[in-house]
Amino acid sequence: MNKMKSIFTILVAFLVLASCSTRKDKWLNRSYNSITTKYNILYNGNVAFQEGLNEINEKHKDNFWEQLQLEPITFERVKPKVVPFSSNSNLAKDKEEKELTTFDKAEEKAVKAIQMHSMNIGGRERNSQIDNAYLLLGKSRYYTQRFIPAIEAFNYVIVNYPYADLINETRIWRAKTNIRLDNDKFAIETLKIVLAYDDLEDRVREQAHTALAIAYVKTDSVQNAIKQLTLATKTQVNVPQAARNMFVLGQLYASQNKKDSASIAFQKLIDFKRAPYKFRVQAHLDLAKSATKDSVIGLRIAKLEKLTKVRENRPYLDGLYYQLGMLEEKRDSLQSALPYFRKSLAVPNGSDMQKTYTYEKLGNIAFEHALFVRASTYYDSILQLTKESTDRRIRKIRRKHKSLAALTAFETTLKTNDSILKLVALPYSAQKSYFEKYIDQLKKADEKRAKKQLKQISFGSSFGGGASVKSTKKGKWYFYNTQSLNFGKAEFERIWGNRPLEDNWRTSDKKQLVVAAQESKKDSIVARKRYDLDSYLGAIPKSKNAIDSLTYGRNEALYQTGIIYKEQFKDIDLSIARLERLLDLKPDKTRIAPTKYVLYQLYAELQSSKAAAIKKAIVAEYPTSKYADILLGKTKEENTETLSVMEAIYKELYYVYRDNKFSDVVSQIEELGSEIKDSNLVAKFELLKALSVGKYQSKEAYVAALEYVSFNYGNTQEGQRAKEIIKQLN
Repeated sequence: MNKMKSIFTILVAFLVLASCSTRKDKWLNRSYNSITTKYNILYNGNVAFQEGLNEINEKHKDNFWEQLQLEPITFERVKPKVVPFSSNSNLAKDKEEKELTTFDKAEEKAVKAIQMHSMNIGGRERNSQIDNAYLLLGKSRYYTQRFIPAIEAFNYVIVNYPYADLINETRIWRAKTNIRLDNDKFAIETLKIVLAYDDLEDRVREQAHTALAIAYVKTDSVQNAIKQLTLATKTQVNVPQAARNMFVLGQLYASQNKKDSASIAFQKLIDFKRAPYKFRVQAHLDLAKSATKDSVIGLRIAKLEKLTKVRENRPYLDGLYYQLGMLEEKRDSLQSALPYFRKSLAVPNGSDMQKTYTYEKLGNIAFEHALFVRASTYYDSILQLTKESTDRRIRKIRRKHKSLAALTAFETTLKTNDSILKLVALPYSAQKSYFEKYIDQLKKADEKRAKKQLKQISFGSSFGGGASVKSTKKGKWYFYNTQSLNFGKAEFERIWGNRPLEDNWRTSDKKQLVVAAQESKKDSIVARKRYDLDSYLGAIPKSKNAIDSLTYGRNEALYQTGIIYKEQFKDIDLSIARLERLLDLKPDKTRIAPTKYVLYQLYAELQSSKAAAIKKAIVAEYPTSKYADILLGKTKEENTETLSVMEAIYKELYYVYRDNKFSDVVSQIEELGSEIKDSNLVAKFELLKALSVGKYQSKEAYVAALEYVSFNYGNTQEGQRAKEIIKQLN
């Protein structure tokens, strides 16, 4: 019996060895090599390839605010592999293997299959799996961004296996690779040839239409891309790709302003139950964007409201609330829209990208309603979320925020100084009463906060720190009693503080206890100051210098905001309100004439009768001022000798400017001071100074200097030139 077994084993071993040969064209050899290739080497290669594909899909983050990529790949920059030199070849080999990606492993398996099991006998390949190996080789190289070697692998299949089952799939992959290499025309011709075959499988035809759509999107042939995506979505063999194709199809229709066609595409995706859920939710949001009629908007709002109540939609709540706000705004219901925008921002773990759009919308609404400081705050929030972004949209917001920066600073000064000066004007009893009420409000707010925290602690304790209410542990042991356990924990922390779990815990953190005690002492001092009436009363300015400084700052802020509202934001009403208030407060005499002149310009623009009255007052009260001269249409008489001297100085400084001595120009103009201000050439000097600042100081200083010229000499050629330069800089 044992002898028979031995004979049988020897025969099997002989057959296996005989069938291993890749040079014999026998049925046994072909079958063995084909089966070994398919179910051993290629199987492992395909598993590695699929792992790499899954990894790419997980890493790729779709930005639904832009047109999606039809092929969801985020290619990273390829870094050359560096294998450290080692005398031990096995060690170097191990390190190299650790650096291999899943696609590298798939390529390795494909090469191994070709090298070990290729049966090229008489110029013809007898192993039916080798074409699969070459296809896997090409696809692996494609995903590692080695496109030229990938094309070589695909070409080998096309040339040597023209009748293979996967020949058309290989042609599609070669076309996709050519698209990556910007050979779009050749790729389109290849794909059209593939689609001309009538016997294509649905799977392959779908791939071809999708690849052709990728090429047309890249070449901006939108109509052709729409046609190919429409054909690709008829079969839906590859479900994730079909859902992506439907979504991009809707986006393309929307970009062409074909809202009805876009709505049909998005609705088809919503009804596609097998589609990944994220596409269906986003389809609801994009479907809502295309709504224009009030009746349709009402239906979309009802649908989105329903979606917000579905637990599965929690990751998409920020987008749902935002779109609800947009729909409410479309039907002119801003009061209903604003709460939705705030809800969108309040969603825990919301998308940063979504937050930027919500903040932008709130900022634009505030800007349109002349709430410029609030708008600046919203834009600042966007910039905090996108500090390093170079996106065109973010750059535009950054410029808008910068234009609001000066206004925000002056508005903050105005609000602060106004508040302090109001307190200064109150009698002592009124000041005391005001701060007593304020301290009472602080105490009530602190008590409310403390009660809330205590309630949360009690709530957590009653549930055993998250344990089930229906716990059956009712033993008398200390650690079964959650109330005793929490009490003991609180008492321990009161005595010992928050100690780490380690040896010698009693003595190891003495320094920490001292620091904790000091911090506790500081907190108690701060808390006492919060409720100390005298500390508030003592902070009110009492000296004449301090009060005069606050008054000057407030008046300067009123004047500057009036100018900014007039020049930058064209808000005549706000500008008039600020400047009129400034005159009512009786500012410094040097501010009255320019303020009245700006008011004259504003009222003249409104064609108000007040313009004539202000003009008359300026001419009567300041007959020798430059404003009176401008209003009467005459230039200030200036001694010919003085004028020639100022012209000579200007020419000299201009030549200094031409010699690139910019700091000298600035310092000399500042030294001339009053001499320049009394001259008709003051605007020229100030513009030359601003241009010099721009040559060696920061861009911010340059813009500030130009704004000074445009604000103060807006009616001169130099003022207009400054405005033009500011526009160019922006």
